[in-house]
Formats: sequence, structure tokens, C-alpha cells
Amino acid sequence: MESTQVAQAAANTSDPRVGLRAVASMRTLTDVLELRQVEAALRSGMSWQQIADALGVTRQAVHKKYAKKVDPSIPVPRRS
Repeated sequence: MESTQVAQAAANTSDPRVGLRAVASMRTLTDVLELRQVEAALRSGMSWQQIADALGVTRQAVHKKYAKKVDPSIPVPRRS
């Protein structure tokens, strides 16, 4: 199913089973994309604080969610 179709299914409340499956699918995709963007941000030299600001969360929240998931070959900036 194309992403536009998934979004339409998620927004359609006529069949909650279909809508809930679509929402779950979108959540999974969003999680994958967010991790990729966090990794790209780290590669570009962004700090955990800058990433958190861009995501609208705290530095602690983004670090807790992603510190152990990011590609270990990425040089992660350390807090000074």
C-alpha cells in the first residue's frame, strides 16, 4: 500500500480495524525514518540537544530513545 493510501486508511474511521492497522504501520515507518534522521544529524555534527530541539523533546528523551540504537560507527558528540 502506498503511503498516501496508508494515511487515508488511518484517517478513515468507518472501519476501525483497518484504521488501527494503518496507524500501527505509520508508527513503524515513522520510527524507522526518525532513527535515520537522528543518525544523519549525528553524522553532520549535530548535538543531542540540537536533535532534541528539532524533534520538540528533551535532550534526555532523545538520548534515551536513540543512544543505543544509532550505528556505532557514527562519532557521537559528547557533552562538554
